[in-house]
Formats: sequence, C-alpha cells, structure tokens
Amino acid sequence: MLSLSNDYTDTKGRHAEGFLFFDAQCRFCTRIARAIAPILEPRGIALAPLQDPRVGPLLGLSHENLMREIHLLMSDGQQYGGADAVIALARRIWWARPLVWIAKIPYATKLFRSLYRQAAANRNCSAANCPVPGAAGPSV
Repeated sequence: MLSLSNDYTDTKGRHAEGFLFFDAQCRFCTRIARAIAPILEPRGIALAPLQDPRVGPLLGLSHENLMREIHLLMSDGQQYGGADAVIALARRIWWARPLVWIAKIPYATKLFRSLYRQAAANRNCSAANCPVPGAAGPSV
C-alpha cells in the first residue's frame, strides 16, 4: 500500500492502493478531481496535488514534465500519465470499461493520447495563471 503521509490516508487508517496526482492550482483540474473523488476513493485511489514537493522525486519527473498531465501511481510501482492514467483508472470502474475496450482498437490509444495532450495544453488555466484559493492542501 502507498502512503505519502498521514495527510493522504483516510480516517480509518487505511493507505491508498494508488494515487492520482492532479494540478491543484488549476480550477478545471480541481473541479474534475472533486467530481471523481467519490468514484475513486472506494476503489482505493486517493487524490493528491502535483504541487506536493514529494511528488516529483517520487515519480522521477522534472517540475515541467510533472505539470503537463495527471499522473497515476499504483502501489505496485506502476506509473501512468495523461490518457494512459485515464485508461488505467477506467479498468477499475465497471461502467468505464468500454473506454478500455476502445483503447485496444488499433490507433485508438494514440488518438486518446493526442486528444488528452491537446486538451491539457489548451485548458483555460494552468498552475502559473489560475490559482485556486486553498488548493495547495491535500484535501480535494
């Protein structure tokens, strides 16, 4: 099981089976994180901000690469970023599995990655210009 610290564990003392790291200084990202938290938490996936100083070294990424996309880190050490993280999460949610099946079609994953990168690059806010008051903390 993974644990960044007691800040990122639930109140029952359990540790997450994985962490989805998101840009907590982006209103769009934070809104999505809040919406999906109730779906992910029962499946053992905790949400945590990319801005936590431990995340870059934990994932082995520079700040620039870290902030480009969401990142999923599982307790077995598997890491996913961007569209691959979305697909990996879809494997854990029964009603999202059609996305996994579609991703197996030739070139579909490549298309998903391209669409994700385009959406991430063109979002209306970024950590540099779209601060969310109080979003730097661990809660979503």
